[in-house]
Amino acid sequence: MTSTTSAPRLEKITPVNFEAATGIRVRPEQEFAVSPVMQSLAEAYVHPAGVAWPRLIVDGDRPVGFLMAFFDIDWRGDGGTLRRSGLWRLNIAAGEQGRGYGRFAVECVAAEIRRRGGSRLYVTWHPGANGPEDFYLGLGFRPNGETSEGETVGVLELDD
Repeated sequence: MTSTTSAPRLEKITPVNFEAATGIRVRPEQEFAVSPVMQSLAEAYVHPAGVAWPRLIVDGDRPVGFLMAFFDIDWRGDGGTLRRSGLWRLNIAAGEQGRGYGRFAVECVAAEIRRRGGSRLYVTWHPGANGPEDFYLGLGFRPNGETSEGETVGVLELDD
């Protein structure tokens, strides 16, 4: 059923919506750029509580995407003071892309980072064709000159 009057919302991943979440698939040519939802949920499970924030994006009764944010992580993994929060994964279902769900997801993560006292939202992306670079740049992210595991690091200043 397609809902035309509902607004998208985020739901915690639960036993009730687990299959819907793990059924989210991006377009085949995008698979190189984002891990499957199942891998994201496994990664969320092995990190300390509060670090990973996995959510199903739902519109009406349709699952349309998945996001996973990260909060206050040790960015370099060296026990240092460089701590960051941001968008770890974003999977918008192949048939739901171009409808504003990705923008909605980024806005939700930004709101949660602000709520927790943060002022910057970080994301990484694979550069090149079929990657999400244009999407992130269009939302105002700017490369900060770093790379992480071969991906471009971008930052969005969360000025109120």
